[in-house]
Amino acid sequence: MAHFIPRFSLLGVFSSCPKLPHKNLPFIKLSTISSNQATPTKKKTFSRIFQECADQRSLDVGKQAHAYMITSGFSPTVFVSNCLIYMYIKCSDIRYASKVFELMPQRDIVSGNAMIFGYAGSGAMAFAQSIFDWMLHRDVISWNSLISGYLQNGNFEKPIVLFLQMRVMGMVLDRTTFAVVLKSCSALETSDLGIQIHCLIIKMGFDCDVVTGSALVDMYAKCKNLCDSRQVFLEMPERNSVSWSAIIAGCVQNERLVDGLQLFKEMQQAGIGASQSTYASVFRLCGGLPSLRMGSQMHGHALKNNFGSDVIVGTAILDMYAKCDCLVDARRVFNMLPMYNLQSWNAIIVGYARNDQGFEAVQLFRLMQRSGVGVDEISISGVIRACAVTQGFQEGVQIHGLAIKSGFEFNICVANAILDMYGKCRALVEARGVFDQMDRRDAVSWNAIIAAYEQNGYEEETLFLFSSMLHSGLEPDEFTYGSILKACAGWQVLNYGTEIHGRIIKSGLGLDLFVGGALVDMYSKCGTMEEAEKLHDRIENQTMVSWNAIISGYSLQKQSEDAHKFFSRMLDMGLQPDNFTYATVLDTCANLATIGLGKQIHAQIIKQDLHTDVFISSTLVDMYSKCGNMQDSRLMFEKMPERDFVSWNAMISGYAQHGLGEEALKIFEKMQIENVKPNHATFVAVLRACGYVGLVEEGLYYFHLMLQDYGLDPQLEHYSCMVDIIGRSGKVDEALKLISEMPFEADAVIWRTLLSVCQIHRNVEVAEQAARSIVELDPQDSAAYVLLSNIYAEAGMWGEVSKIRKMMRQQRLKKEPGCSWIEVKNEMNTFLVGDKSHPRCEEIYMMLDELIREMNWVGYVPDADFVLTDGEEEQHEQCEELASCM
Repeated sequence: MAHFIPRFSLLGVFSSCPKLPHKNLPFIKLSTISSNQATPTKKKTFSRIFQECADQRSLDVGKQAHAYMITSGFSPTVFVSNCLIYMYIKCSDIRYASKVFELMPQRDIVSGNAMIFGYAGSGAMAFAQSIFDWMLHRDVISWNSLISGYLQNGNFEKPIVLFLQMRVMGMVLDRTTFAVVLKSCSALETSDLGIQIHCLIIKMGFDCDVVTGSALVDMYAKCKNLCDSRQVFLEMPERNSVSWSAIIAGCVQNERLVDGLQLFKEMQQAGIGASQSTYASVFRLCGGLPSLRMGSQMHGHALKNNFGSDVIVGTAILDMYAKCDCLVDARRVFNMLPMYNLQSWNAIIVGYARNDQGFEAVQLFRLMQRSGVGVDEISISGVIRACAVTQGFQEGVQIHGLAIKSGFEFNICVANAILDMYGKCRALVEARGVFDQMDRRDAVSWNAIIAAYEQNGYEEETLFLFSSMLHSGLEPDEFTYGSILKACAGWQVLNYGTEIHGRIIKSGLGLDLFVGGALVDMYSKCGTMEEAEKLHDRIENQTMVSWNAIISGYSLQKQSEDAHKFFSRMLDMGLQPDNFTYATVLDTCANLATIGLGKQIHAQIIKQDLHTDVFISSTLVDMYSKCGNMQDSRLMFEKMPERDFVSWNAMISGYAQHGLGEEALKIFEKMQIENVKPNHATFVAVLRACGYVGLVEEGLYYFHLMLQDYGLDPQLEHYSCMVDIIGRSGKVDEALKLISEMPFEADAVIWRTLLSVCQIHRNVEVAEQAARSIVELDPQDSAAYVLLSNIYAEAGMWGEVSKIRKMMRQQRLKKEPGCSWIEVKNEMNTFLVGDKSHPRCEEIYMMLDELIREMNWVGYVPDADFVLTDGEEEQHEQCEELASCM
């Protein structure tokens, strides 16, 4: 780490020079820099003044002394000139230092070393190299200054080249040389070269040196070899705070977080005081775990040791609180900082963005810009992530412009963040443009563009991008496979899914929990529940992701009983259901109308304080309405602290399904008053409500309102509702005309709706057309044959009825028997037409006979004119066949 590498100082330059006798130098009176304000007339030499100005960074006073030296006619010695150069370099004025250097009649090694150091510090490595090349005589400080300069300016290969040149030229190496070159090995993560240098260090006897040992600890840790780093640390005869900081930071870098905290404890027991860099590493450990309790204790420890006002430590503390999801304390620490640097702003902005509080992050970024601290790639990435969270496309475009203006557009981290933001804002054109312009792409870039297409429903393009990624030579990771498996699930392409499953097994990610959950979800959504269940059972440490996938899979496949079975298994294993689990199981309760289980789950939701979650509350509204309990459904709806369009849709649909059309329309009007924007599902429910009540004009009004006021293009479901509304009013031909004028092809559902309407109004001609269309779309649809047969029967067209029945037998089509069920004392009872398998069958049929007698007694007469048994139907067909023969 940089904190333990001794940054090369010019103090070493001057310590090697013999000081000239003060009696040979003139004296000057400068009260502004005197050590004792009570004696302002104390005289000092020019060399002393320049050194004090350098230490205090007093550029103006130093210039005054320089001017006085010139006007006094004093000819400075090489030593005085070197002190003057040193003063200008320390005060960050390399231009004046260069002028002094150029005007020196004589220069020595110290002069050249000073200028190398100065140019390196200002980033002008070309000038530093030219000074080094000009020098006829160089010492180890000259080499160290140049090597350190390249390292500080981000050129990690050059120090190694210079180090090898030093060895070839027989230069004497010191601990600073080793520290700097080991830092280069750390940056390049070249452990092989580091090991060779380690051997040289042992050979030259520097292995006992605490500075060199600390550099070795850091090098091995950054090269992902924590074992060797720990071994070097344990073998060090002497350890200081820098050594301890290096090994603790190594644990952070290698994600050995608990070990790092243990080492910090040992450090305290050894009586070594914690430094700024130590605290920074420890707070990273607490944030990485994350452990709010430990982090809070360490916060108190830092305050006790007077690091409360330290900006670097304070930044690490607020970052720890943010990673522990405690943004209140993070913001409090941020507000108490004595000053804000770029890292402080970055930490709080990234913290808010990571915790999905994008609006607050964007607001802080605006304040940061006004403060004038500037921006870097972390700032840009953080605020772009915030825009992705809020789906703030306009803000994202502006930040993208700032990234271009600031020169960060080609930084891969920034480009990946911009790419992800456009994907989450559904701006695929812009996302693809950013991706295509990237000169370098890593796995994160490919994952971002793949996820963008998958999340926006472009499954085919997602798979194409995955293929391109493989051709580029990059190996997919768990996030790549997660997006690809979702695409396969959405597109329901089981063959692609199984191929990708094979690749996952070969890559060694088959046992990954995240990938395993995605595989279970893919097989579930593709309808292969048996394979999904096998995969789920193979996962050793089953997480909520896998359980939710298998439960929702059975729910999607309408196998609600199996979903309940897995939910029970999950509870037996001691796992705590989350919001998604409860919502899925409540949906299965709604499908089965098992209100008893639904109420039990509702009680658990209240117990876990999840009833305020809008997603769960909306599902409860839907569950109670589908179970026929509109009173509790309305009560849940009214008690919701906040409602989204899903909540309103559930309530409107509930009333509509129970034939309470007027109540449904009142809820919709209330929804409009509260400025909740409806969606396509809302209008489906509203149009169904109009159909139940028979409100033709209102239905037409709401149908046109979709596009005119809300910009929603009617879908097939809305046209189906309108066909039902218009057809029920007796305008069957207009309903047929509406189907023919639709902007897209009609499906079997809409034709079946028209066929049902034809049955009501006994319109044989349109019914035949609707039935033909249904059979063309779905030849195995028995319902179309049955409906048309009933229409023929009602019209007395028994010959056509016989033809339909004969066609059904030839095609081996059978009408699915009616099925009903009821939950009694936590036990599900299922009934099929003509079924006598129920254990209480005799009692049931006795009760049925009693009910029929009571129905007859009150005057109910069943309409059996058009009902034929199989025997009667066969006799009727035989009569017609005999008649045709005659």
